[in-house]
This record gives sequence, structure tokens and C-alpha cells, in this order.
Amino acid sequence: MSNSAENLEPRAAAVLTEIVGNALVITINRPKARNAINAEVALGLAAALDQLESDSELRVGVLTGAEGTFCAGMDLRAAAAGENVSVAGKGFAGFVEAESSKPLIAAIEGYALGGGLELALNCDLIVAAEGATLGLPEVTRGLIAGGGGVIRLPKRIPHHLAMEMLLTGSSIDAARAQELGLANRVSANGQALAEALELASVLTQNAPLALAAVKAVTRIADAASEPEAFTAQAAEIHKLMKSSDVAEGIKAFTERRAPQWSGK
Repeated sequence: MSNSAENLEPRAAAVLTEIVGNALVITINRPKARNAINAEVALGLAAALDQLESDSELRVGVLTGAEGTFCAGMDLRAAAAGENVSVAGKGFAGFVEAESSKPLIAAIEGYALGGGLELALNCDLIVAAEGATLGLPEVTRGLIAGGGGVIRLPKRIPHHLAMEMLLTGSSIDAARAQELGLANRVSANGQALAEALELASVLTQNAPLALAAVKAVTRIADAASEPEAFTAQAAEIHKLMKSSDVAEGIKAFTERRAPQWSGK
């Protein structure tokens, strides 16, 4: 039996979480596999989203990858071995079909390919380092981007450009992603997380119930008719008007001070 320190050290978790201010940083931590998604990652991401949703002090989630790679997609070896890379109610990677009431920001370094880009597409904002590569190469492997790529990409960028990416499997860089409106900001290499946390700090200055209402209405409007969307929006506004945060927002404005949100 070996008594080496290497054998005694516990294996690092495949998904790490860290609270930074009012943000939860969620890091996919399989750098030797380019942060590819296996069953452990899927369960870890699902648990991280549960943590974000259940903690009232957390206002924003920031998703990133360890050691310079966001996520290279599904771990094909794990899938071939029969690992379940989906989680009930949250879909592929325990993430792509999850409905978080709190804003999610993707901080992309390196590769965001296949399922990796699909993770980012379920985030509300995307920060990409200038050296990042984004793409959906599934058709080159006989597959389609079934974790939301085929459904969401044509809604986020011009239809024909989305179809080019989906049908050719070609990738784009961060500058092109920003040009197409897919990336909100482009950072220097190594600074995507820092830039995302700066963006998160801006969001956390706003009322959490209002942020949740924005997400709820835009989600409904994405699939509903305009009259249905207005009806849903009216219900959200009605709830907001009865909240303590609206009263606090008005009071803070009249008193010329920063509001102190309670999320109630």
C-alpha cells in the first residue's frame, strides 16, 4: 500500500462554488478534460443552481471554467460509458433547461464548444476573453446541438448566420461573437471572470425582485403572443407594486440615497 501524499489527497470536486460579494461563482473543474461535461459535472452544476436559488443573499450567478477553458462540451467517453449527463428538470449538464430566477453570466476563456456554448446560451449575459472560441460542431460528429443550441442560437443572432454555424460546425472568435450580439463584452485573456464580476456588481445594485420579473417576462414573451406577454407582464408588475422593494426604491429616490433592497 502506498502512503504517498498524492494518494492521500482527496480528489477535487468537478464543480466548485465561491461566494464573491452577492455573486456565486460556479467553476467547472475538470481542466485535464477541458472541462468537458460528465455525470459529476451535471450533478455539480444542478446543485450549484440550487444553491444560487435558495440563498436570498445571492443575487447573480457567474459560470466559468478552470484553467483557461470554459467548457469543451459533452465528455464523449463518459457518454459512451453510459454516464447520465442530464439531470431531471434541468436537462443536459444539469443546466441548459434550468430556469433560474436570478441573472446568470457566462465568463468564457478558451473553448466554449458544443455543450459548452449551450451552457452559455442559457445564461443571460456573456463575457468572452479575446482568445475565446465559440462554436457548435455537433454536425461534424453526426449529431445536432441538442442542448439548446439549435433552438436558441437562431434567436440570439441573425438566422442565416446561426444556420451557418449550425450546419457547418464552424466556430467564431470573441470579437465576432460581440459583433453578432452574442457576447456582451470582450475582455483581455485571463480577465473574463473579473469582467463578469464587475458586470455582476452592477446587477446587484438593482432590486432582486425586479431582476427576477424581467427574467420571467422575457422567458414568457419568448414563446407567447404579444397579448399573452402583456398579460403575464401585468401580473409581474402587480406583484412588484405590492413589494417592500418598490416602496424602498421610491423612498431612496426621494431621499437621494442608494436603496437597501430586501428582496421582499
